[in-house]
Amino acid sequence: MDLNADLGEGFGRWTLTEDEALLTCVTSANVACGFHAGDASVMRRVCDTAAERGVRIGAQVSYRDLAGFGRRAMDVPAGELAAEVAYQVGALRVFAEAAGSTVSYVKPHGALYNRVVRDEEQAAAVVAGVRLAGGSPAVLGLPGSRLLAHAEAAGLTAVEEAFADRAYTPHGTLVPRGEAGAVVHDADEVVRRSVGMAVQGAVTGVDGSRIALAARSLCVHGDTPGAAALARRVRTALEGAGVRIRAFS
Repeated sequence: MDLNADLGEGFGRWTLTEDEALLTCVTSANVACGFHAGDASVMRRVCDTAAERGVRIGAQVSYRDLAGFGRRAMDVPAGELAAEVAYQVGALRVFAEAAGSTVSYVKPHGALYNRVVRDEEQAAAVVAGVRLAGGSPAVLGLPGSRLLAHAEAAGLTAVEEAFADRAYTPHGTLVPRGEAGAVVHDADEVVRRSVGMAVQGAVTGVDGSRIALAARSLCVHGDTPGAAALARRVRTALEGAGVRIRAFS
């Protein structure tokens, strides 16, 4: 199982994510590319540290929504969205390659992540942007999403992702953040759910139903309070359950 976290979610003097600490235990780093968080200095610092520690670098692309942290619904024309995705991937690639690494994958953030689960046009636009940026990075997304379907159709590697600290609807989608219980705050419960998803391939939905969830990557949100300590607990529990932690192939 790959263990990923959102990193570089700072801007100027403002810092949100525990980048240094998280990079000691995750295998993949979803680096903010400036549209919902992050700036050139932050991106460079995270890429340097990730490369030094052998952590895979991924571009976490977003709607252009710095004030709303990329979590507000937006209607962006497909061509414009493709160009903005390519812009973000290209910006991060400069710093990844300068650090001796590369952008290995792309993962949408926030409102864009949720939108491309079902929206054909927006999902196709994200994949078009990935292709426009060049190379063949993998694409991370929700299992069964239109994003992953379009990625596969474009010849890109589609990687199914699960969330350690997010609640699921009976349909296998994430409970919207505006609803009660969308984020799982109890650390013990996060650890139990993580092991269940990795070992049993299932998670309990908000209605108590069991949901099949085949995933190759598990996300611990970097902006969750105590995220680094939680990620270490999740990793220790997974390894204790016989799960090998490594970057997805």
